Amino acid sequence: MAENFDSELFTLTDEEGKAQDFELLDQCEIDGETYYAFVPYYENPEEMPDADAELVVLKMEEDEDGEESLVTIDDDEEYERIGQVFLERLQENFEDQ
Repeated sequence: MAENFDSELFTLTDEEGKAQDFELLDQCEIDGETYYAFVPYYENPEEMPDADAELVVLKMEEDEDGEESLVTIDDDEEYERIGQVFLERLQENFEDQ
């Protein structure tokens, strides 16, 4: 039986206004914050870089108007800690398959 692996795609815009598609790999709540792990998405496999895909970790924040948005994690220690959690979770997921 074939499994259906639908990707959840997001178009994210960087600080310079450049938009790029990303695939959501995982999300989790840690210490009351919600974090998301993405990798760049390429519709055409030839467009993919030769190196391993870069894991992009973002945090959900709410602004003063109550609007939610994904933001970069500026604190290096927080980024490393959360990134490590996602890497471990992804490794466990791939080992289970």
